[in-house]
Amino acid sequence: MKAAHALLLLLPMIASTPVIGAAPVLPKSVSVNLPDGLDPFPGPGAEAINGNCLGCHSSDMVLNQPPLTKDAWHAEVAKMIQTYKAPVAEKDVDAIVDYLVRTKGKP
Repeated sequence: MKAAHALLLLLPMIASTPVIGAAPVLPKSVSVNLPDGLDPFPGPGAEAINGNCLGCHSSDMVLNQPPLTKDAWHAEVAKMIQTYKAPVAEKDVDAIVDYLVRTKGKP
């Protein structure tokens, strides 16, 4: 019984061992189509959000979020900086929040 158990444990290793003289298995090239949405944020005042946020977020993803209040957008930007260590320049925070409120603000 022990020999059968040992064989079962060794079988995956034996099966994956290359056979001498067998053709090697080479990786195959593939192409990937990335989704759209890589455009910059549109409109006036978008410089700060384009310069700080596009490294991690597509404009499409951000602009499809539900409308939020100014305080909620400010909390989201603060979370990106504090929790996710987004390298957002402190001088740009207000401009980013203002842009988000103008484009996706909750009345």
